[in-house]
Amino acid sequence: MPPNKPPRGLLLLPLLAATLLLGGCNAVLLSPSGDIAVQQRDLIIISTILMLVIIIPVIILTLVFAYRYRAKANNPDYDPEWNHSTRIELMVWSAPLIIIIALGAITWVSTHRLDPYRPLDRLSEGRELPTNVKPLVVEVVSMDWKWLFIYPEQGIATVNELAAPVDRPIQFKLTSTTVMNAFFVPALAGMIYTMPGMETQLHAVINKAGTYDGMSSNFSGAGFSGMRFKFYGMPTGDFDKWVQQARDGGNMLDRPTYVELDKPSERVPVQRYGKVAADLYDAVLNRCVLPGQTCMKDQMAMDQRANKGLPGRYSLAKNDLSAREYLGSICTSSNPTGAGVLENKVL
Repeated sequence: MPPNKPPRGLLLLPLLAATLLLGGCNAVLLSPSGDIAVQQRDLIIISTILMLVIIIPVIILTLVFAYRYRAKANNPDYDPEWNHSTRIELMVWSAPLIIIIALGAITWVSTHRLDPYRPLDRLSEGRELPTNVKPLVVEVVSMDWKWLFIYPEQGIATVNELAAPVDRPIQFKLTSTTVMNAFFVPALAGMIYTMPGMETQLHAVINKAGTYDGMSSNFSGAGFSGMRFKFYGMPTGDFDKWVQQARDGGNMLDRPTYVELDKPSERVPVQRYGKVAADLYDAVLNRCVLPGQTCMKDQMAMDQRANKGLPGRYSLAKNDLSAREYLGSICTSSNPTGAGVLENKVL
């Protein structure tokens, strides 16, 4: 006796439930609020349409061929000896070739236009960037498991809270304290990786005021799931008030405070700092926050001099030079001339 089959309507219930659930989703990637994210969305849509130009006809023809040449079909034009058609070969190869050329051209142009290191040249489609507008610089540090945002121009810092004025370019400078991570605000721009001892950059702009989700999009350990923050796009006046609130109610973020903040912690609430040590981000980037640590940029400068046979190939003790004297002679970003005491020393 065959088993009882469930009513046909019951089989459609899971599909209906999934449709209703998906109906409540906010497809932020397809409706972003920043110009860079809008251009990236358009690139996704154009690429998808170009590929569907091939995929849809292939699916349709597969079904047509399966039906037309089924075993029970009576086709008087059936030719079992057929093995080649120049016309079909041209169609099969020319269409994908045209699509590949089009995709390659679009990829080439968009790769340069949407380069995250490239400064913006417009606010949105049809609106050029004013010549007197300076980008808002935000220094981003991914930690275990929280985000630190430093505003060097405003002299403030926040934890798990990011804000920017509407229609003002933003220049993000990003690094990490321990492991590689990924900074991602879907409504603003594509994700960009953060790596310890290295700096990546991202240029973006938010065109609509609102509250947007930011996250880490690269697994980085136990607290990864809670490594989220809110990004606030504000009118310029509201952003200035937000900055002033941070200055009035925040503490000082100096190196000892940073060391405590850097300890692993999960689901950290929003914190604001009204003052920030001027060289803190540079010390984080060069991994020399703790006293006695040699900054990476200084170590690399010493190694470069040693490779060229210049002073630096011998130890400081051997040449009776203090570390301060030695580093003062090295050409770095903070000491571009490299003028120091070594010129008068005999090594």
